[in-house]
Amino acid sequence: MNNRLQLALIGAAAVLIIALAGVLVFVVAGGDGDKKETTNGEKTPTASATEDNGDGGGEASDGELIIRGTDPLFLDPAVAQDADSAAYIVEIFSGLVRLDKDLQIQPDLAEALPTVSADGLTYTFTIRRNATFHDGRPVLAGDVKYALERALQPETASVVAENFLGDIVGAKDVSRGRATEVSGLKVIDDSTIEITIDAPKPYFLYKLTYPTGFVVDQRQIEANPRRWTQKPNGTGPYTLEEWRLGERIVLQAYDKHYLGAPKLKTVRFELSGGSGLVAYQDGDIDITGVGLDDLEAIQDASNDLNKEYSQTPRQSLDYIGFNTNTPPFDDAKVRQAFALSVDRTKIAEVILKRAIPVANGILMPGVPGYTTDEKTYPYDPDEAKKLLSESKYADNMPEITLAETGAGGTVGPTTEAIVQYWKDNLGIDVKIQQAEAGTFFSDIDQGRYQMFHLGWIMDYPDPEDILDILFYSKSRQNNTRYTNPEIDALLESARVEQDTEKRLATYQDVEKKLIQDAVWMPMFYDVTHALVKPYVTGFSFPPMVIERYRDIEVNR
Repeated sequence: MNNRLQLALIGAAAVLIIALAGVLVFVVAGGDGDKKETTNGEKTPTASATEDNGDGGGEASDGELIIRGTDPLFLDPAVAQDADSAAYIVEIFSGLVRLDKDLQIQPDLAEALPTVSADGLTYTFTIRRNATFHDGRPVLAGDVKYALERALQPETASVVAENFLGDIVGAKDVSRGRATEVSGLKVIDDSTIEITIDAPKPYFLYKLTYPTGFVVDQRQIEANPRRWTQKPNGTGPYTLEEWRLGERIVLQAYDKHYLGAPKLKTVRFELSGGSGLVAYQDGDIDITGVGLDDLEAIQDASNDLNKEYSQTPRQSLDYIGFNTNTPPFDDAKVRQAFALSVDRTKIAEVILKRAIPVANGILMPGVPGYTTDEKTYPYDPDEAKKLLSESKYADNMPEITLAETGAGGTVGPTTEAIVQYWKDNLGIDVKIQQAEAGTFFSDIDQGRYQMFHLGWIMDYPDPEDILDILFYSKSRQNNTRYTNPEIDALLESARVEQDTEKRLATYQDVEKKLIQDAVWMPMFYDVTHALVKPYVTGFSFPPMVIERYRDIEVNR
């Protein structure tokens, strides 16, 4: 979730797309949901008329879904910022509101969407009286207040909390050590909490669907601060029944969940390696991603597996990011030269076999404000050489390294192709530095890389989630260290603009300026290619990380 994930991953919240060295077809461990529609209009955060809020309890859950998974980096909602971790967090924990499979905001721990004051500043939530932690203790307004304040406290060391909770009055005072309580959080009674923000912001409710807004158990954390995530006492539809590092993770249905007992009793994630397709064909797992080597065969209608195959676009983007504070990428002409010298279309056709589309901008299809206009740099090696010769590093180019995730493994063909283009067209030998995911994210946050191969999966369907969080100069997730007063002013105005058309036009302007300045080199949009057993029903592939298992049924 914070933003998050890229290449072969567990299809899951909000998070950075982990660039796994060149294989851009999603290996789905958790599945994903229905990609609804591509639209240039803004989604209104309202509850769906057909949403079943349940009364808690109900019939006992049944059935087991077996899929491939990955060990999470974190199971603390306050600090997680990768999609692998988010896939589990959104099942074990919950917040006041959530996104449904149509990406509409629904009440979660809250019994209804909040009432909002006339000035648009104060949101009043009433907590469901049947909402409980997994140990049966009722969820109270004080638990919500504790969780939000804990996420912001400096000792929690959350990189993401300020970006998702910073609109609340007093939140930044806590995150920056100036206060211990958030003044904009007020417990009215055990069932009622008021949240006051600093200005009317159309996207604010979306922010609370991110894991930093999820409730955690204060008693458990204070009793066992170092190890509580090994068996978290959450409030979500599933409990963490078992976690054997590198072997398996088992989620068990919480039958007394306030929205009703999940239909699916158990979700078992197999964490071992090996071919997912072979395991699927052998009946060892129920869902698998499809790799490039097998994709063409499975897409053939005559293949027996074709009827179990689906592909779904995701609201996520693979990109090369430049550290604009570090030579030589503090010179825009160098960044532009690098962007112009790579033939992304050829890579997509030859290496990636047209499995995923070439990105035409930063915003993805389905995100409000997306347009089909081509905004990225074309392949133009001659112009690239010209710009490089005009840069301040034309005669003294420093050594350059591209960073990506990987624990000393071989470099993927996509990365190899990108680096070869830079060598052939610019005469620059770019070295590749790999790091395991935890180190990689930490170094990204600290601005330690010149250039990095990463990705972003949307946390909620609003352009603020990517443009403001990643490019505002004061954002703690501005990993490119980009500073532009004009961009800052536009982003600040978009935050409070109430006219949807004007607001989206501002974000579109920001997107074009960022690409012109080559802060990022957008590469590809992501697509889930997967096989699902016919006895698995109710399963869908959402375009971003959301809670998804409660409505699945498995009838082997």
